[in-house]
Amino acid sequence: MIEELPVKYGYMGKILMVDLSGGVIREEIIPDEVYEKYLSGIGLAAYVLYRDIPAGADPLGPENVLGFVSGLLTGTGSLFSGRWMVAGKSPLTGTWGDANCGGSFSPAIKRCGYDGIFFTGISEKPVYLFVKNGRAELRDASHLWGRDAVESEEMLIAETGGDSRVAVIGPAGEKLSLISGVCNDRGRLAARSGLGAVMGSKRLKAVVLDGRKRIDVHNRTGMKRLSQMCNRWVQFQPPFLPGSLVAYVGTLMRVLPTQMAMDGLLYKILLKKWGTGSMNQMSVEMGDAPIKNWKGSNVDWKIERSMSVNPDAIKRYEKVKYHCYSCPLGCGGICSLKGKYGETHKPEYETVLALGGLCMNADVERIFHINEMLNRAGMDTISAGGTIAFAIECYEAGVLTKEDTGGLELTWGNAEAIVALIEKMIKREGIGDILADGSKVAARRIGKDAGKLAMHAGGQELPMHDGRNDPGFNVHYSVEATPGRHTIGSQMYYEMFQLWKVVKGLPRVKPLYFKDRKYVAGQEKAAMAAASSKFMNVVNGAGLCLFGSFLGARRIPVFDWLNAATGWRKTPEEYMAIGKRIQTLKQAFNVKQKVDLRSLRPPDRVLGRPSQTEGANRGRTVQLEKMIEDYYGQFGWDARTGVPTEQSMAALGIHGGERGV
Repeated sequence: MIEELPVKYGYMGKILMVDLSGGVIREEIIPDEVYEKYLSGIGLAAYVLYRDIPAGADPLGPENVLGFVSGLLTGTGSLFSGRWMVAGKSPLTGTWGDANCGGSFSPAIKRCGYDGIFFTGISEKPVYLFVKNGRAELRDASHLWGRDAVESEEMLIAETGGDSRVAVIGPAGEKLSLISGVCNDRGRLAARSGLGAVMGSKRLKAVVLDGRKRIDVHNRTGMKRLSQMCNRWVQFQPPFLPGSLVAYVGTLMRVLPTQMAMDGLLYKILLKKWGTGSMNQMSVEMGDAPIKNWKGSNVDWKIERSMSVNPDAIKRYEKVKYHCYSCPLGCGGICSLKGKYGETHKPEYETVLALGGLCMNADVERIFHINEMLNRAGMDTISAGGTIAFAIECYEAGVLTKEDTGGLELTWGNAEAIVALIEKMIKREGIGDILADGSKVAARRIGKDAGKLAMHAGGQELPMHDGRNDPGFNVHYSVEATPGRHTIGSQMYYEMFQLWKVVKGLPRVKPLYFKDRKYVAGQEKAAMAAASSKFMNVVNGAGLCLFGSFLGARRIPVFDWLNAATGWRKTPEEYMAIGKRIQTLKQAFNVKQKVDLRSLRPPDRVLGRPSQTEGANRGRTVQLEKMIEDYYGQFGWDARTGVPTEQSMAALGIHGGERGV
């Protein structure tokens, strides 16, 4: 008999624990105080994984724990709260690993009665978990093994009744590619940290959910009022430039000696019109997008060449827009595609630049095709693009030869060779087997100083945001528990979050400032970076979308939504303290796993050492060491090593259970 819990507001109060080795499934009640200390979502995952993963665990072994978590605000009537997260020890970096995705899977977790589902052990044969009407069972998935993610999802929905929501791996995860992710909604990918390989190592093909549980809210009227207020900002949509002219906005931003503080309302206008691809050319022109494996610039990828991926050029393929669960913005789209697949998700900014400018590839139709290939395989487009750019530079430098590549001419912009190389990586054939685990592992296998050409942080390929343009990105690439993460903070992100308007004591941003001020380290910059980390832990604990958060803390009332959902009366400062606690526990996870935190920094090229001699970021060098030390100091961690001190842990109320002792 399953024990009925007292009514919980916002969260469900329990998780599902699945031991794949023994086939044992059990429920675990999570005390209310855990939610008050860590929220749900990524905070709940940090609590469970730190507690349960032993030091030195093999990321692809039975002791690793893989968790699927929803957010505390998911299903409560708040907006932008459809994100789900998968977390575990990353086989790519050896650190804390998590990946974030939208779609429709997040509310399905809670409607099955859980805030998270966690897996340990390794199954003897391929299986999938099916949860429906309070009953959870492991089913044989042998007939799905080897099939791509989209085909597998469609088969699972058909055989489980038609209303199921599915998280599934493709062939990349099955073949333990360290750059594989977890798919839902027919090819949407929780891509980073290599957690698809963890799922593959456990022989867990999919998680299939079909629930009808009610998600209770303390103050539904208040929740509705807050969401209506937020939606008015979302629907504000004045006319904007055509996509062919957006690049010149980036050009103007590049040539001016001053910079205006970014208001997220402007980015919202671009997102609503075009999606993340609105930034394709603008980012190249302003120096935000890395080009030619981080050694090139806008001079190499001129407007005439990048025009093939301008926002209107991408939108031309779009046949229908779509929204994630509870999202009023709708930045996604399904696009028509010639050839084998027929259609694909609209490629995101990261995908277009990783497979485009980073590899000097201007063939937009091939980018669409590769996007679908990687989605179906369940392979991260950022890491795939970064690894291919690495391989091309290796070929250019003579580190790889035509014999090594199986006859492929790996030259810059050779779209046909890039497609063929992606196919080899997915199948783990020839040179593709060497590259399928990312550039750091590939460099070690290749030797011959190939490591100098691998652009990664701690093993994870860097995203398409250049820290020589915004040093805040380089800081977060280095200090986050998952290295190489671009969805947490930068100086521009802090400007858009506008946290100083609701959180006491945070630095204000001037409306206009000289660009050279971005490169000066100091406590104010450190406070901004730390506040971004704390805030995004709250956002990811609530299950909110980063893009919604860019509206600003007054327009997207995260803290008020949390109080209305739960009945708590916490101040913004108290929620930021929760974010600090989550950040500290994730950092302690890395310490427990014996990670050298100093090894997670990006290479000198990415820091502008030496600085570029032409292009948007010419002459710029990031003094990262001081910025990192200042950041650590904001959390009370050891400034040299980044290790949380006993005092900082105790001050946050992190007790023995959470610390795994």
